Amino acid sequence: MSVPVEQALAALEALADPAKAADMAAYHKSTRRFYGVSVPQIDDLTDQWRAGCTLEDRLALAAALWAADIHETRIAAAKLLTQARIRPDDEGAWVLIQSWLPDFDGWAIADHAMIAGQKRLVWQPDRIATVEGWTQSPQMWTRRAAMVITLPFAKKNNPKPEETAIRERVLGWAASYATDPDWFIQKSVAWWLRDLSKHDAARVRLWLEEHGAKLKNFARKEAAKYL
Repeated sequence: MSVPVEQALAALEALADPAKAADMAAYHKSTRRFYGVSVPQIDDLTDQWRAGCTLEDRLALAAALWAADIHETRIAAAKLLTQARIRPDDEGAWVLIQSWLPDFDGWAIADHAMIAGQKRLVWQPDRIATVEGWTQSPQMWTRRAAMVITLPFAKKNNPKPEETAIRERVLGWAASYATDPDWFIQKSVAWWLRDLSKHDAARVRLWLEEHGAKLKNFARKEAAKYL
């Protein structure tokens, strides 16, 4: 049974906490509407909705919740598509996630959307060619998304040859980002390198020898945190 978007919106609004919403808006420095609903509460709702929806219904609900442009509805949209296996994993979920990129204007919603994207990329790694195009976007959040969506490839202890190739590809993007002055881009590079250092410290040391001097001090220190 499909879940009407009006029903989903009502379920989220029923959990609203105006005081928490005000605190969240201040923390995220956003003018977007907030309900003040926690992520675990959103998880509970989206688990219920996902169980009662076909994939087609779920894609439609995710699109409608994203379009509602409330903080929690966009988190819920991403949560609906955060699943290791989506069958059939055709272009439906992948295309919808990509369509959200131009709307990114803060890290929280962007990261939830990219966690959903990580599942789709890991399932079909050849999608990396599409992600590479994001690195040339004039929008900072889209460029940053390329680093966030590829994080699973930094976390593998014994990567397959094709996964190692993706890892090297992303390290090339990181090198091109090293001189980017934006804090969030610098942070995304540091985050990627820090995670990789837990699994391949030697490769991170080599990258830092070649490119580390171009990073801002905070990013260089973060990247080397576990070395």
